[in-house]
Amino acid sequence: MSKKKFYVVWEGRKKGIFTTWKECEEQVKGYQGARFKSFPSIEEAKAAFDGNFKLKKKSAKKADLSNFSLDSEEIIWDSISVDVGSRGNPGIIEYKGVNTKTGEILFSHDEIPIGTNNMGEFLAIVHGLAYLQKIGSNQPIYSDSITGIKWVKQKRANATLVKNEETQYIWSLVERAENWLKENSYSNKIIKWQTEKWGEIKADYGRK
Repeated sequence: MSKKKFYVVWEGRKKGIFTTWKECEEQVKGYQGARFKSFPSIEEAKAAFDGNFKLKKKSAKKADLSNFSLDSEEIIWDSISVDVGSRGNPGIIEYKGVNTKTGEILFSHDEIPIGTNNMGEFLAIVHGLAYLQKIGSNQPIYSDSITGIKWVKQKRANATLVKNEETQYIWSLVERAENWLKENSYSNKIIKWQTEKWGEIKADYGRK
């Protein structure tokens, strides 16, 4: 049984303290600049809403994962978001990166004849890092793929897709991405997009 939580909304359709995620979500989902956070007790929630709460330092980074974060309470709008569109898995895939705030497409890759969702997610993140390096930006990158983020951290795509003539192209892209990670450094944070809280990632292809 999950523990009771209290949700503080500082910026949303309605501000206040809510006792269910559903109520909180109605205030923040799709709301630009939404600011909210959950608390384990009503006392902490009230203190936070009144501006008397400070985040504990231990929650700022878990085991110092450098540029990687799986937990984030608020959306950083000054960022880019990446996602994959697919037809089958394995199947035809494509990916793009967009401005998280405006949805403007910043880069994309046309359809790849055959690949997997995870390979596409990996490629999208690395393409995003290379794009940000090229324009000299330290913006973070959002991805909704834990596997893709993990592979980037490891600098290796642990894909099981068979290697043959049909999959040669996707594998050439993956190997190029792996080499880029080994040869380049970056300060951009890679953050897990919390679909259950924020809705679909801004780069979503809408094919679910």
